[in-house]
Amino acid sequence: MTAIPLSAANSGDRCLVLEVAQNPAELKSRLYALGVIPGVAIEILRLAPLGDPVQIKVGGSFLSIRKCDAEIIKVEVQ
Repeated sequence: MTAIPLSAANSGDRCLVLEVAQNPAELKSRLYALGVIPGVAIEILRLAPLGDPVQIKVGGSFLSIRKCDAEIIKVEVQ
C-alpha cells in the first residue's frame, strides 16, 4: 500500500492515518485534538461538489476538513 494525502482519497474510503505533517504546527495540534492521529482509522463520508470540504468520521465524531488542510494528512486506503 502507498501513502497518499487524505485530499486524494475518495468518498466511501476507509483509511488508516500514517502521518500528520509537522507544519503548520497549529493545524497539526488542532487535528491531534480532534483525534486525527497516526494509527487511527477514518472513513471518508462525503466530498463537497467541488471537493472542498471533506467530511470524515473519526471514532464517533464527524469532522469537516478543508481540502488544503487534508493535504498534510498522509493515509493508507484500507
